[in-house]
Amino acid sequence: MRPKDPYIGREILSGQFRILQKIGTGGMGSVYKALQPDMNRMVAVKILHAKLKARKDLVARFRREARAMSHLTHPNTVKVLLYGELEEGELYIVMEYLDGRNLNQVVRRDGPLSVERAIPILIQVCGALEEAHQQGIVHRDLKPENIFLTNSAGMQDYAKVLDFGLAKVTERELRPGSIMLTQEGMVFGTPEFMSPEQAQGQTLDRRSDIYSLAIILYEALTGKLPFDARSSMEYIQLHVMSPPIPLDQRLADKTFPTGLGDVIAHAMAKDPNDRFTSTAEFAEALRTYAPSSFMPDWPPMAYASQPIPLASGPVSAPGATVRPDRIPADEPSAPAANLPTSVEVPHSHAVPPRMTSTLVVVATVSVIAGILLAVLAIKVF
Repeated sequence: MRPKDPYIGREILSGQFRILQKIGTGGMGSVYKALQPDMNRMVAVKILHAKLKARKDLVARFRREARAMSHLTHPNTVKVLLYGELEEGELYIVMEYLDGRNLNQVVRRDGPLSVERAIPILIQVCGALEEAHQQGIVHRDLKPENIFLTNSAGMQDYAKVLDFGLAKVTERELRPGSIMLTQEGMVFGTPEFMSPEQAQGQTLDRRSDIYSLAIILYEALTGKLPFDARSSMEYIQLHVMSPPIPLDQRLADKTFPTGLGDVIAHAMAKDPNDRFTSTAEFAEALRTYAPSSFMPDWPPMAYASQPIPLASGPVSAPGATVRPDRIPADEPSAPAANLPTSVEVPHSHAVPPRMTSTLVVVATVSVIAGILLAVLAIKVF
């Protein structure tokens, strides 16, 4: 019998919130549904695991997520209402409460999405990322689990971008005395959605997020990833060395509008200089394939007119730490409610198995380069 969660039923912050139930948990903390009586509304409260309070690096990551998200106001970014420390020193973030499913859960349940459904979702996400990029924030861990779909403002599939816990925030966004998330020689991310430069521990900018968004769209449309790999290291090698399987060749029984595969391939170019220069530009290319009923001025792209530098400094030095922390379909990756305990996946619509355990690999660039060269040598000889 599991011990009772000490937070359920507890009032926090002098009675401002009453925690009702746990709706998700992960390596960093747990997410709870809570009532805010004075406002007569439900909220989601994310609390850092008590056992991690002594870990300065993880505390810094948690604070970074809160600080990064609190600066973002785009309608397709989950809203942070409050953050700080509880009475006993636990770190918390109070966020808007969302009811729905993340994109991974939707694809696992429904199978590959139609172009008419997938494109508007990605355009909304592009709008949210455009604001973040204009503020010097690179997400660095975009994946279907971090795109939450709900119904809002009379619109189905209203997208919300979640989990900026791995975000690269420029130094001007950090509080005095804050420590950087990544130690020298390390980079974090999810192998299936890593850009080549992230996989190699290079400097990252907004174009790395564009690469990840293209993979997310590819998987939403096909139910498959653009590479066939059996391990995290193999994914990294393919991102760096191999061209993706063209969209039009991924499913034998499904065709796509002319040119859509080229748009995705452009966003997934190995060299960042060959990709779209901004998420606003990527969204504009996708609008051609959006249904006519999709609001032409959605999402707001006011941020697109403000020029910003492509890079604000290195995110990491040589080396790589890989976190293939894919979340299973029956576990919420964000504040959400009423999620099923299991999801059956039809064989014909099966999404590649998620890596549910955390794997950490630390390597220098020379080691990675040696592996890649060895693979090349095998291919040649």
